[in-house]
Amino acid sequence: MGKGLPENAYIPLKEGETYKPVISEDGIPEVTKRSVLWGAIMSALFTFAAGYLGLKVGQVFEAAIPIAILAVGISAVYRRKSTLIENVILQSIGAASGVIVAGAIFTTPAIFILNLQSLFPSSLSLLAAISISAFLGGALGIFFLVPLRRYFVGEMHGKLPFPEATATTEILVAGETGGSGAMVLVWSMLIGGVYDFLAGTVKLWDEFIDLQWVPFMKSLNDKARMVIKLDAVASLLGLGYIVGLRYSAVIVAGSFLSTFVLIPIIWLVGQNVPNPISPGTAPISSMNEVILFKTYVQKIGIGAIATAGFLGILKSIPIMYKSFSLGFREIFRRHREAKNRLRYDTDLSMKTIIIGIIIVLILLWVFFEYLSNAKIALIGVLIAFLLAFLFTTVAATAIAIVGTNPVSGMTLVTLIISSLVLVYAGLSGNNGMIIALLIGSVVCTALSVAGGFITDLKIGYWTGATPRNQERYKFLGLAIASILIGIVILILNQSYGFTSRELQAPQANLMAALISSMMSKQPVPWLLYGVGAIVALLVEMSKVPTLAFALGMYLPLELNLPLLIGGFLSYLVGKGNRKLAKKRKDRGTLIASGFIAGGALMGVVGAFLKFLKISPSIDFSAWRGRYLAAKLGKAAKASEKLAEMWLNHWGEVISLIAFSFLLIFFYFYSRRVKE
Repeated sequence: MGKGLPENAYIPLKEGETYKPVISEDGIPEVTKRSVLWGAIMSALFTFAAGYLGLKVGQVFEAAIPIAILAVGISAVYRRKSTLIENVILQSIGAASGVIVAGAIFTTPAIFILNLQSLFPSSLSLLAAISISAFLGGALGIFFLVPLRRYFVGEMHGKLPFPEATATTEILVAGETGGSGAMVLVWSMLIGGVYDFLAGTVKLWDEFIDLQWVPFMKSLNDKARMVIKLDAVASLLGLGYIVGLRYSAVIVAGSFLSTFVLIPIIWLVGQNVPNPISPGTAPISSMNEVILFKTYVQKIGIGAIATAGFLGILKSIPIMYKSFSLGFREIFRRHREAKNRLRYDTDLSMKTIIIGIIIVLILLWVFFEYLSNAKIALIGVLIAFLLAFLFTTVAATAIAIVGTNPVSGMTLVTLIISSLVLVYAGLSGNNGMIIALLIGSVVCTALSVAGGFITDLKIGYWTGATPRNQERYKFLGLAIASILIGIVILILNQSYGFTSRELQAPQANLMAALISSMMSKQPVPWLLYGVGAIVALLVEMSKVPTLAFALGMYLPLELNLPLLIGGFLSYLVGKGNRKLAKKRKDRGTLIASGFIAGGALMGVVGAFLKFLKISPSIDFSAWRGRYLAAKLGKAAKASEKLAEMWLNHWGEVISLIAFSFLLIFFYFYSRRVKE
């Protein structure tokens, strides 16, 4: 076995040159009880974490990196150390969590947002619908991608950067240092999890900071409805570090436009109008900044996101055409050359793929027919099949180039096409919205899985894992994640709902607004959508990442500001000695991944406790009120007011102090790297 990646791992191959992976020989342990069992555990664990964080902030973090670190660290507890390709299988199974989550949470929570759950006879049937649509979509994504594997990972070797695959592969190959890396990740998970649990569930201090006890900040709110807010939790801080300074700055720039420009303009212009202004149902003078944002500004954000999605599709057309034509050629060439392949170049057979696609389409037809009728079921199957097939190469190419899958834009297109076709076929209203959302869930999950799985296959190509084993056992990860994401969605809806402050579910709310406009007789705020479209076009012309900016406009500032802080922290950690910069950044990535996973998991624990009607929170307001009342004696009313002011003041001060200590810990812990 080799001890490192070959010299030609990241560069294009010369004429006649071939790439030989790290492990090329046969007989090395690969699919074992250890790799399958731990892969299944990782898939379950990170489904909960990614589901919570994705619904909170609209960003699904990449689970492959922390899973790879844990895979290497886990081998230290066994007498026989795990092989490299054994860890690749573990990572591939576990990484199914993030891609299934991304596909499901963009669409199916809209069922609850639109109050469509009553159309299902029971919660179990609704859970089954969410899980089935996710799994069948994921299966389509795998079957459509497998014939394109050799083109993307082999023929384009050295020509596509594969950023996520590169980082994960380097972690797996450098396994001898993975034990300490795993401990950094575990400690960070514990610290981030405990911190977020104390803030969000126990309420030991305020999770949200708005500084309204500062006179200047209160004056800004009173005069212009401008409020600076921060969700001071470890998980969002870690996510900002992973996202990086540039991308997080673009997102926050969108939030600044909404918070400090659009909301004040609407307030200043509308506060003197006595009647409600559509789509509002009350005079603007009676609205606070939260209602103004949800009533008007988020509609502008929807227009910006939709326009950014369409622009992304238009820019992808040349890539789509090239990838599709080359991939289609590869299917037939692969069929002719399938015999006598080396172990590390062996895929599922074309016969298996074709039979698998047929079975998935039949199951989709049965699924849609159960929910509607044979005609609508056929339409649903055709839309899901054609769009998933068409966009698979776009998803794979985007991940291979920039590590970001434009799945939200393609899902918007899917919902628009589905809605138009279904309305033309005579199905609208609530029943039409259900079918359109589930079609969108199938396509969205197919594209998310295809984009994520090409990363796994590239890791396998570099290391020498058997593609056929990756492809077969990926279905295990999909099955686990599909079942659990339905449970996560049900629990989080029951505990918080998807329009609450705790869970914004941005993409699902966007899809709900879009589909309800197209399938019901509700008035459509075209003017606000148009303003958002104009903003998106101007941002695109300025060469700024349009979708990131638009997402920032749609999400409240309190969720985006910690991303900027995390991004700035990433910049600071990487400053200084160039030789140490990469090591420090990598260690910071471990800490950030731990914060994300730990904080998100404890968020799910808090939701589960709330679901069970168990409240571990401490009522500090009542305790402090009684304390001050006893101290001040007869001035009961005054003591209550003072108690309330004191609680609000010190709750945020404690939060600021705790968050500052968290930043200091992150900075110095990440820079503890020996030269």
